[in-house]
This record gives sequence, structure tokens and C-alpha cells, in this order.
Amino acid sequence: MRSYTKLYITPKGEKAAKKGHPWVFADEITNIEGTYANGDLVDVLTAKGRYIGTGFVNDNSKIRVRLISTNANDKFDEAFWERRIRYAFDYRKTVMPGADFKCCRLIFGEADQFPGLTVDRFNDLLVTQTLSLGIEVRKDVIFPLLVKVLQEMGEDIKGIYERNDVKIRLLEGMEENKGFYKLDFLSEPSNTVTSIVENDIIYDVDVENGQKTGFFLDQKYNRQAVARIAKGKNVLDCFTHTGSFALNAAKAGAASVTAIDISAEAVRMANLNAEKNQVADIMKAEQANVFDLLTELCDNKSRKYDFIILDPPAFTKSRATVHNATQGYKEINMKAMKLLPRGGYLATCSCSHFMKDEYFVQMLIDAAKDAGVALRQVEVRQQSPDHPVLWNVPETFYLKFYIFQVI
Repeated sequence: MRSYTKLYITPKGEKAAKKGHPWVFADEITNIEGTYANGDLVDVLTAKGRYIGTGFVNDNSKIRVRLISTNANDKFDEAFWERRIRYAFDYRKTVMPGADFKCCRLIFGEADQFPGLTVDRFNDLLVTQTLSLGIEVRKDVIFPLLVKVLQEMGEDIKGIYERNDVKIRLLEGMEENKGFYKLDFLSEPSNTVTSIVENDIIYDVDVENGQKTGFFLDQKYNRQAVARIAKGKNVLDCFTHTGSFALNAAKAGAASVTAIDISAEAVRMANLNAEKNQVADIMKAEQANVFDLLTELCDNKSRKYDFIILDPPAFTKSRATVHNATQGYKEINMKAMKLLPRGGYLATCSCSHFMKDEYFVQMLIDAAKDAGVALRQVEVRQQSPDHPVLWNVPETFYLKFYIFQVI
């Protein structure tokens, strides 16, 4: 065995680790042999001393150890991280081929065995979000390799922008910050805005000020699914953000598209995107509270729309608030179902891991019953494959996406 500090864990922790889950919680640790600093690598062992894996330790976090390897022979040097990066990038080249590789999630945390690290690619800029201390203290090894490997693949990368302006970092004992990461072999870009093309639609992405890392990449192929049935429809896109579903529908030949968001800045960007993509005559973005608007349309017995898209933000970020979130999801879905004529279409989703699929399905059943309609399922989808789901890590599955015909 190597010289890393040893952490022994309970049978409960051992059982989870044997199933492939990479998290060891603080209350699962029974004994420690040696000393460590937060962010160090430690070995995790069963009560009987059998090796389970090696991972980052952090006393600040309820997740005490984030496992990165179950191979006792691994050496965690630059070559190790380069192999991991190549493996992740080769997977994206396969599942997101051609132009899709230029705007996709390159690393998705635990799903790529980089716990707490997100790397999104927007054309010539990479955007990172580092949520584990173990990655933070190794980013001077990992980040230059991200660019090196992409350049060796023939990809043009101008810089890495860090979006660490998230409160979850505080739980790991880190500060919030954002800005360009300094790379000796690249001059710092002068602009935090870049252009991407997704599904033949052009977007300007502001990696400094946009939500999350600048743009939501996980709905890419769900937007295509919406586009396939949008032709000739009068579309209402709720929680549009900067207009991505609306733009896909308009570009596909919708008769009209109304895009709604509560944020004035999102509405401004959505209308700019409509002009940029030459669909401003079809698509209009308006500022409104979606809950209030759907209520008003129902009160007026509107039949203006025959295709409604619901892409709300996560209504719940913990198990404790799932019940309240369910009521919110039910309200908007029931009202959308009431608004649609017989034969109309509904696309609806949840991006919260805690809103489990079975909860979401039951909510839709209840909403349809209360709306007095039946649902004919068109498609069931989830996050795009650059956000891969590991079946041994349920937390990697978060996006539920359904398309129905209302009958």
C-alpha cells in the first residue's frame, strides 16, 4: 500500500463504494491513520483494511472524500490527468460530432471522474467551474492540459474563463471568484463574449455575465425535438431565458412564437438573438411572470397557442423543498394543459435532480387529471450525452424532458 493517509469507513460507506458511488460522507469514517491537509489525496479502506479507492479529502465538506480512482497502482501525476482529459474529450468527439463538439460540456464532474469540475466549451473559450478543493489545488496541472489536448486535436482555444461565483464553493472552504485563468502560452482574450452555433442557430455567449457558465448546453437535442414538431404552430415558450427553444421553433417554421421571461435582460437578449437569426418577424420575447401570465390566459379562456414549452429553472435544490416544488410544477403544467386545444402539444421539463422522475411523472398525471385532459406521449428525453448519466451515481441524472399531445 502507498504512503497516503488511510481513512477507514463503516459497512454502510463500504456498501455504497462497492456499488460505485464516489462519495464518502463524514459520518461514514471510523478511523484515520496519518495526517492530511484539506485537498490532499487519501486512501479509503474497509473496516478490515481492504483498499476501496483514493480521493480528495476535505474536512469542510459533508462529502469528506471524493473518490477519483479504485486502482491502487495509479500515480496521480500529470500523465494521469492527461489520460483522463483525453478519455473525456474522445467521448465528446464521438457523441457530439462535427460542429456540436465546438459547443458542448467537455467535463461533467463525477460523470468524468473529475469530482466538482465542470468544463464547458463555447467555440474558442473554455469556461470552468471548480466546486471541489481537490480540483482547485490541482488546477495548475489540469487547466493547461485542457487547452493542450484540444489544440493537439486541431481545435482553436483562446482562453479559459473561471466562473467560480457560486456559493457552494464556500461549503468547501473556498472563496468565490471569476476571471480569466492565466496561461503562459496564451495571451488573455480581450473579450468575454464569443459566438456559438447550435442547431444552425447563432448565439452570442457572455461567459462572464451569462447564467451558470454562460449558456445552457444540456437541452441541445431537446431543442431539435421541439423544432421537429413546431412547423405551422403558434408557440408559447415559457421561461425562455435568451430564447433558445423559441429560436429553434421559429427557425423550424412556426407560424408565431411568443417567448416569456421575467428577466428584462433575458428578454433583450432573446429579441437580439431573433434579429441575429432573422426570425424577428415570427418570434417576439416579452417580459412577464409565467405563473401570472398562464393564470391570465386561463381566466380569459385563451386558445391562442397550440404548442406550449415549459422550461423552468430548478424549483427545488434540496429534498426538503420537493413538495413545494411539485406544487409549482403542477400549477404551470395544469394551466398549460388547459390552454391547449385538443391536438395541441406540450413540451415540459424539470432540471432538478431532487425532482425525481417518478415524482415528475406523478405530477404530470395529477395535472392532466385536474385539467380534464389525456396525454399522448410523443417523446421522453433527458440531458444531452455531453452531460452523461452514470447509473452508479444517481446525482448525474437531473434533466427530465417530455413531449405530449393533449387529447
